[in-house]
This record gives sequence, structure tokens and C-alpha cells, in this order.
Amino acid sequence: MHSSAIFLIEFGAVILGLGLLGRLAGRFQFSPIPLYLLAGLAFGEGGLLPLGASEEFVAIGAEIGVILLLLMLGLEYTASDLVSNLKTQYPAGLVDAALNALPGAIMALLLGWGPVAAVVLAGVTWISSSGVIAKVLGDLGRLGNRETPVILSILVLEDLAMAVYLPIVTALLAGAGLAAGSVTLAIALGAAGLVLFLAVRYGRHISRFVSSDDPEKLLLVVLGLTLLVAGIAQQLQVSAAVGAFLVGIALSGEVAEGTHHLLSPLRDLFAAVFFVFFGLHTDPASIPPVLLPAMTLAVLTAGTKIATGYWAARRAGISGRGRWRAGGTLVARGEFSIVIAGLAVTAGIEPSLGPLATAYVLILVILGPLTARWTEPVAGRVTARLAARREPADAAAVEGGGDGAAEGPREAVDDPDAVGRRS
Repeated sequence: MHSSAIFLIEFGAVILGLGLLGRLAGRFQFSPIPLYLLAGLAFGEGGLLPLGASEEFVAIGAEIGVILLLLMLGLEYTASDLVSNLKTQYPAGLVDAALNALPGAIMALLLGWGPVAAVVLAGVTWISSSGVIAKVLGDLGRLGNRETPVILSILVLEDLAMAVYLPIVTALLAGAGLAAGSVTLAIALGAAGLVLFLAVRYGRHISRFVSSDDPEKLLLVVLGLTLLVAGIAQQLQVSAAVGAFLVGIALSGEVAEGTHHLLSPLRDLFAAVFFVFFGLHTDPASIPPVLLPAMTLAVLTAGTKIATGYWAARRAGISGRGRWRAGGTLVARGEFSIVIAGLAVTAGIEPSLGPLATAYVLILVILGPLTARWTEPVAGRVTARLAARREPADAAAVEGGGDGAAEGPREAVDDPDAVGRRS
């Protein structure tokens, strides 16, 4: 009875604290993820007040949080959207992977962590935070801008890549050999392909089977189906997260909208628990030694993400200002990076990987909304100054050569890509 009371007190205090931190983040209009991570650091090993009785329950809640994060992400896309994005935007996905995964892999190798840790850290630096970016786009009123579909396409391709990447990481962390790893990857690709085929061909029938006018029944069926598929996927060494993501893709129409509405509060609760849980397993004293590599990676991969967005938007015919906005918006890292690092921490691959990932995400989840807001204005001012410096030289050359007046580049007054509310 005594241990039960302690559990309720501890867990209640954690949830209450998360609610207050979320309210604080909302007041200052930034993502609550860094505050949740800091809360985990405070209550974990080496923190101010380590948890005891409720830690096992928090671990289970964290696993459910990952599953719900991926389910809700899958609900955002239909199978036809995914297929269309694969056909039209795959070059942007390849550039994204090359520019942003390689710095993480190289850093791990330079630190002497080995090839498995290199694959893990490559994923940490590669994947942008869909949740943070979606919130930033809404807050800045850019959902209707022309560059926004380019941003979302890159995020979709990253999410699809996770269906391949996570099984590979899972097999590597489990120490599986080449044959076992190949079987795991084949199963994952086969399952993903089968789900996409069924969703495209029979999506309406699946949604009709799950659909219910009673919110209670809809919640139970979808949540039960998701946990069941996630459990089967994990049993097959594929990844529970991938299983949940595929369930989300298979649901569409009113069922997807209703499920999104019903599960959003649960997703927010358990996702917050997940971030706290990750922080619980990171000793605050282990962060300072990896702070320099984390800051180096953050600065480097912020630049590579901006370059990725700029290139992809340019390829789509977006104007200069929209290209900079696309690049700056993609900088934030968050939930996926922590999910990937969490797998490595659980497997005990490299003790310093968890602290480095925590510091890295803390930096970029704070920096991301700032780059989304200020990359385009700063780039515009720099471009205008460079143009102003060139104008006198061009004028002198024209006067000397007598070729007539040449007009230097001017900053556009109107922004054709900002079709939404201007930020």
C-alpha cells in the first residue's frame, strides 16, 4: 500500500510538472520538448530528485508515447500522397540524406565510437522534427505558402525512410549478422510495401471496418489495433514504431480525422512521458564532455538543412525568399532523433551517445524556430548589402566602357510565394 501511494505521488508530480512546463512553453511560444528533456535530467540518475517507484511505469508510458507519435504521423498522410511524393520529390530526399546523415556518421567515427554508433548518430542528425516544424508553420502563418509543400514532402520522405532505417538499426543494435539483418530488412520492406499496397487499393474498406459513430468504440479499436500491430512488428524485429506508422497510413478520410482528434491528448501525454524517460537515463554530468561535439554538429547540420531546403525549393521553382524560408524551417530536430538515440541507449552501445543526442536536440529544438523566422530576413539583408557593394563597381565599369546603364540586382518588394498570412 505504501509503495502504491509513493507511485501515485511521484507519477502525479511528474504529470503535473509536465503540464506546467507545457504551459510555460506555450506562453513563450516555443516547443516544450527541451523543457521535458530538462525535467528528465532533473529526475534521473545524478539529477536533483531521482524517481524510484514510478520509473518502470514511466518506461512503459514512454514506449506507448513512441507508438502514438508514429501513429499520428502516419495519419497525416494518405498512401496515395506518399506514393506521389516518392515519385516527384525523391531527389530532394537523397540530397537531404547525404547532407545531413553524413556529418553524424563522420562525427561518431572521429570520436572512435565504431560503425554501429555511426549509423545511429547519422539518423539522429538526419531526421527533422515533424511535430516542431508543423507547429512553427502554423504559428508563422505559412501553411498556405508555396514552399510549404516542399517542406512537407521532405518530411514525408524522411518518415518513409524510417521504415527502412529503423529495422536496420534494430538489427545492428541486436548484434545480428548479415544474414539475420538482411532477413529483418526484407520483412520490414515487405510489410511496408504490403501496407502501402493495401492502403492504396483497399484503404476505404479498411477505414470502413475500423469506423464507428461512437467515439469510445473508435478509440478502442484504433488504439488496440495499433498496439497489436506494433507488438507483432517488434516481435519480428522490425520496430514497433514502424508498425504504428503503417497503421496510420492505412487509415484515411473521416476515420483518420476522428482518430486524430481522439488520440491527440493521449499522444501529447505519453510523448511528454517519453521525453522525460529519455532524460531520466541521461546523467547531467555526462553532458559537458560532449557539449563541444554536440554544438559543432548542431551548427554544421543547421547549415546543411538550410542548404537542403533551399535546393529543394529552388528545384520546385520557388522564389529566393521562399527558398530561404524552406531551409530555415527544416532545422529543428526532436522526437525522431530521440527515438533513434533511445534505441542505442537501451542497447548500451555507447554511453556518450545518449548525452550527445540530448544536448544536440536541446540546441536545435530551440534554434529551429529561430532559424525558421529569421533565415529569410537575414539572407535578404546580406544579399542586399552584397548587391549594394557591387552597384558602384558596376556603375564605374559602365561609365568607363560606355555600354549604357546596367541595373544591379534589387530585392523584390513582393513575395509571390507568401500566399498565406505574412510572418
